[in-house]
Parts: sequence; structure tokens; C-alpha cells
Amino acid sequence: MRWLISCLFLIFLSSNANCYFITVDAHAEECFFDKVEAGTKMGLTFEIAEGGFLDIDVKIIGPDGKIIYQGDQESSGKYTFAAHLRGIYTYCFGNQKSSMTPKVVMFNMDIGENLKPIEHTSDENAPDAYHNKIDDMIKELSTSLWVVKSEQEYMQVRDRNHRAINESTNSRVVMWACFEATVLVCMSIGQILYLKRFFEVRRVV
Repeated sequence: MRWLISCLFLIFLSSNANCYFITVDAHAEECFFDKVEAGTKMGLTFEIAEGGFLDIDVKIIGPDGKIIYQGDQESSGKYTFAAHLRGIYTYCFGNQKSSMTPKVVMFNMDIGENLKPIEHTSDENAPDAYHNKIDDMIKELSTSLWVVKSEQEYMQVRDRNHRAINESTNSRVVMWACFEATVLVCMSIGQILYLKRFFEVRRVV
């Protein structure tokens, strides 16, 4: 049972998926850094929660200064890749094109395990091989759980954004309907007064 607990502990240390909410001011850029080994699976998931037209510039830069991914005025996205070099990878969110509106960004930086070659074991170490297989299955399950958690957070933000858009549209429709009804009532009263005045009989004494 100890090996199972130790495996779970190693999984939480080796696999990383944190959700962050940040505010990027107008004409500003926020960057985050991760130091990983070559061959490590990496991923970025982001969604604009609030601000302006819900768009932002995204850029991923490798340790050699090479741009791995770049997107302009995106509202959401997912990008996964394998680290081609050992070093520090940079994630940047830029709001330079906005004149005054800050943007609230929700994003996940997923860092998987370094890809290692499979070691072949002899029959004498069959229990160890069985335990290693269970370790791999537990790691895959943990990674899947992190992915599900990230997807849930991603869908919550999307649901909140769409709900806000729907509520704003509904309120504008109601306000326009009230305005139309007020105009109709005013026009009706005006026409009645005009007709009444038109058909009045005036007598000069």
C-alpha cells in the first residue's frame, strides 16, 4: 500500500495544472514562465472572462527565443506541444491594442511528464514490472482528471460570458419594447387631441 501512496504523491508533484485569473490592463502585457526538460508535454488553455470585445493577444516563446505559438485578438483557445529544448518557456498575454479597457483572462498551464524510454525488465522482477504498469495507469488517470477539471473551469467561464451576453441582449430588447410602447401611447394621445381640436365648432358671438 505504501507504493500506491508514494505513486500518488509523485503524480501530484510531476503533473501540474493550475488555473489562474489575471487582469491585463490596457497597453500592457503579462508574462509567465515555466522551466521544463526537453520532451516534456506542455499545454495552454485560455478564455477571456471580462473586458471589451473579449479578445487578447497570446504568444508562447521557447528558451531559444523562437515563437512557438502566436495569436492576435483571440477570445479563447487551446494549444499543446512538446518542449523541443530544456529551459524556460514564456507565456504572454498582450492587451496593447485596447485603448482603455482591461481584460480578465482565465488560463491553465498544463505541464506533463518528460517522455522517458521504456525499460525492459526480466521475469525475476515481475512484481516490479506489475507495479510500474499500475503506476503508469494511475498517472494516465491523474492526467485525465486534470484535463476534466480544466475543461470544467473552461466551460464555466464560457457559460458565464454567454449568460452575460444573453442578459444584456434581453435587457436591451425589453428597453426597446418599452420605448416603442411609450412612443405609441404618446402618438395616440397626440392624434386624439389633434382630431378633437380639428372637429371643434367655434362660434363667434
